[in-house]
Formats: sequence, C-alpha cells, structure tokens
Amino acid sequence: MEADNRMKSRNVVLVATLALCVNIAAMADGGATFKAKCAMCHGADGSGNTGIGKSMGLKDLGSAEVQSMSETDLAALISNGKGKMPAYKDKLSAGDISDLVKYIRTLKK
Repeated sequence: MEADNRMKSRNVVLVATLALCVNIAAMADGGATFKAKCAMCHGADGSGNTGIGKSMGLKDLGSAEVQSMSETDLAALISNGKGKMPAYKDKLSAGDISDLVKYIRTLKK
C-alpha cells in the first residue's frame, strides 16, 4: 500500500514537472515571437509605451482589461488583427499564436 502511494506521488510530480517544462518552453517561444512581431509597436514590456504605440493608443497588454480577455479572444485578435494591427493568421501557426497568448499572460501587472 505504501509503495503504491509513493508511486502515485512520483507520477504526480513527474506529470507536474513535464507540464511546467512545456509551459516554460511555450513562454520562451512566445517571448521570441513577441519580440520579433509585436514589440516594435507594443514595446518590449507590452506597455504600448512606444512612439507607434502611443500614436495608435495601444492598450497595455499587462492591464486588467487585456488580461481579462479569454485565450480564445486573444488568439482571435492576434489571428485576425484589429484596426491598424495586422492579421497574423497567415504568418504564424496556431501553435505560435497559442504560445504568444501564453506569453502575453506573463505580462500581467
């Protein structure tokens, strides 16, 4: 019985560790995509505090307003664009967009 409990505990730790590693990798990939595709307008910190960001009135990606958006809504915004923001559905894979959404979540204030 005790051996079963130890085995179950090890399995839980292993699954949690793998999930964390996958999430860290996605954030790293999303961070690279953000830097390459988004930072020019949104700023390295996502604040929108750039010349372009200020002129377009971009929202701070770490703000409660943006962070309260669902993953689906954020992915749709990135995919389809909005206003002067270009659509990325033909430039980024669904996985890239998902990683980008995960990265945007790390900008929460």
